Amino acid sequence: MPKLYVVPTPIGNLEDMTYRAVKVLKEVQLILAEDTRTSAFLLKHFDIETKMKSYHKFNEHKISSFVEELFDHYRTIALISDAGTPGISDPGYLIVRKCIDAGIETECLPGATAFVPALVNSGLPNDKFLFEGFLPVKKGRQTKLKELAECQFTFVLYESPFRVIKTLNDLSLFLGKDRRISVSREISKKFEETYRGTVEMCIQYFSEKSIKGEFVFVIEGKNN
Repeated sequence: MPKLYVVPTPIGNLEDMTYRAVKVLKEVQLILAEDTRTSAFLLKHFDIETKMKSYHKFNEHKISSFVEELFDHYRTIALISDAGTPGISDPGYLIVRKCIDAGIETECLPGATAFVPALVNSGLPNDKFLFEGFLPVKKGRQTKLKELAECQFTFVLYESPFRVIKTLNDLSLFLGKDRRISVSREISKKFEETYRGTVEMCIQYFSEKSIKGEFVFVIEGKNN
């Protein structure tokens, strides 16, 4: 029977790759990779020689529309992103949905996702939380910030290093400078860092640093 495996890959430290993930990537007939150049380093490290094909946000609709034809050629396919779990702020949802509609079995392996260690390590309540992913860059940004300002439980944002200060300033404007926040970057890598404080403290701290790496913001809910 045809089958799609959704395989998480390390978000930094290659030792976070599971034995099962390596086994699946070696045994499938094709790997759909967000960036084949980036994934080539991972596959080489684990001696995985499986054929790769690009699957990214610019071609996911095209490839997903031919999912049944794809599985006529390759009975077992694995989907990976550059880092973390496909479908979490990366391409993945569409092909999983198409496979389900076509009666093709899907299985997601457990593995790395950046927001989980950031959330647990934040010290903020995590019995109930909202994962928002990336904020809109322009259209809809203020509307979303106003909505999040009223959220009464912890919520999580992803952010690129190029917009960290802008997003912190926006959070200060819409949520208030005293809202508690935990900012994690370079999770599982050599220079991993988590800074906890108020939004105002984070603005000051990161304004004085060279900002590098992917960021996860964990923000307390209103009236917590």
